[in-house]
Amino acid sequence: MNERIKELALQAGLINYIDNETPRRYFISGNADLEEVEEFAQLIAQECAGICMEMYAKCAGLPGDGALAKDCAYWIKNDFGIE
Repeated sequence: MNERIKELALQAGLINYIDNETPRRYFISGNADLEEVEEFAQLIAQECAGICMEMYAKCAGLPGDGALAKDCAYWIKNDFGIE
């Protein structure tokens, strides 16, 4: 599993890990329910929108000014109901 996805899943409470093991062993939280899954999906969508906004910032001052990247971030957030 991608390290960033692991971080987001941990943040959402979807997975946990055992501290005393190297490498860490991850497991699905026994308390995870639909709220954690929804939070995980929103965190992924926010991450994607953030990438679009990074591209927008990098394109500032260039022809087109990265408007497409800004629109991309808007539509990702809109589709997932994120403000």
